[in-house]
Order: sequence, then C-alpha cells, then structure tokens
Amino acid sequence: MTSAALDIVALDRIAVHESLRVVELAQEADWERDTPCAGWTLRQLVAHMAAQHHGFAAAARGAGSVAAYWREPEDMSEPGRTYRGAATAVLAAFAEPGAAGREFVLPELGGAFPGRMAVGFHFIDYVVHAWDVAATLGVGLDLPGHVLDAAVAVARLVPTDPAGRGPGFAFAPVLDVPVGAGPLEEALRLLGRAPEKWPLPGGRGSSRTSDRKEV
Repeated sequence: MTSAALDIVALDRIAVHESLRVVELAQEADWERDTPCAGWTLRQLVAHMAAQHHGFAAAARGAGSVAAYWREPEDMSEPGRTYRGAATAVLAAFAEPGAAGREFVLPELGGAFPGRMAVGFHFIDYVVHAWDVAATLGVGLDLPGHVLDAAVAVARLVPTDPAGRGPGFAFAPVLDVPVGAGPLEEALRLLGRAPEKWPLPGGRGSSRTSDRKEV
C-alpha cells in the first residue's frame, strides 16, 4: 500500500469515527427529525449511511456488484447500534492490507474505480453525512483542519454538471461559495449543502473539539 493510500484510508477513518460520534448523540425523540437530505428523517439518513458502509466494505473485498450488500437494513429500531456495526465493518475492510490498491465496483456510480479513488468517494461522503447528522441535532463537528482541507480538495474534483446533480444523485447542485468561507462551508456548498439553513453552535458550518469514540 502506498503512503498516499494510507493517507486517504486514515482520513476516511477519522470521518467515519466522527459520523459515529454524532449519530450516537441522537436520542429517541431525534430519529424522526428532518435532515439536510431533503425528504429523509434522521432514521432514514442513518439507514442510508449504514447501507453505504456495507456496500463499500463489500466493494473493498471484491463483491461490490452484489446488490444485497447495498440494501438498507430492514431493522432500524436501534439506529445507533445498527450504524456502529456498519461503521465497524467498513473500517475493517478498508484497513485490510492492500485494500486501497484494489479495484472497487460501485454500482451507484456506474462501474469500477481504483481503490484509492473509491475510498476518497467514501471519505467525502462521510464528512458531509457527519455534518448532516450534526446539523440535524444542532451540534458541532470535531474534524481536524487537515481533514477539512482534504475534504475541500476532494469536493473540488466532484463533477459539477447539472445533469448529474439533484434528486436521484449523490449531491445537489453546486452553491456559490462566499468570499472568506472556511473549508467546511466550502466543501458543503460545493456539494449542494446550504449550511446557513442549519446553523450549528459557534456559527455557520462550525467545527469544535470533543472526545471521539473509537471503533
């Protein structure tokens, strides 16, 4: 595994840990809250997040073309527990020797991709989804500056063609990035999120430092 591959796997692990931390802050009354993902409650969002973890874990092991791995869990009565299991599965798969050097089949993206690129897709998705959950709950994120800088770099590479953005696609259309925007806000707006509609503690698109549970 190259040093570059190790970097993206490490970045992804931080993002997944943070997504897990904020998911586990949710209380029973929170699961039916609306989220920045239009039309999805927090329970539905976490079901999607869990399904993507299992799908990417399968892809890392050469089974990404098997549709069953990408299906949302049928039992979402304990979303936090279900999500922890999914996060554990994908982190274990990505940590296997040579994982980032393999080819990942990602049906939702239309084919096969080099492993490092595929892990990069997963990484940016979970930076954004960690924010989605945090915004829903009204809490801040604990993502280090180098992780947010990497997220912006990846977000700038996501195709902006309107034909591939919006309902039915991974991201909404690009939003204008105001002068002076921080890295989190820029990444979110490049991927169609409007952080000013979901103010977090400390200001728009803020981040904060807190303890993070390990998987």
